Amino acid sequence: MNAYTPEVGDLVWDEGACTVGRVMDMVGPRWQLKPPGGGREWDAKGALRPATAAERLSAGVALANARSRGERP
Repeated sequence: MNAYTPEVGDLVWDEGACTVGRVMDMVGPRWQLKPPGGGREWDAKGALRPATAAERLSAGVALANARSRGERP
């Protein structure tokens, strides 16, 4: 059983999507997540847990790389 209950604004690891997301809301039984740098929301695909320091860093580097290429999140 997953004892972790995220709060809006938390950076979490979505185990189903294998990615980091920021908690935006809970709609019905599903958590709504958004990429840390912005972008399209998605429903969490699996259990959530707090993102580790390495996962936070990796998400930040990916965002910085995208911005350096002129991409918008």
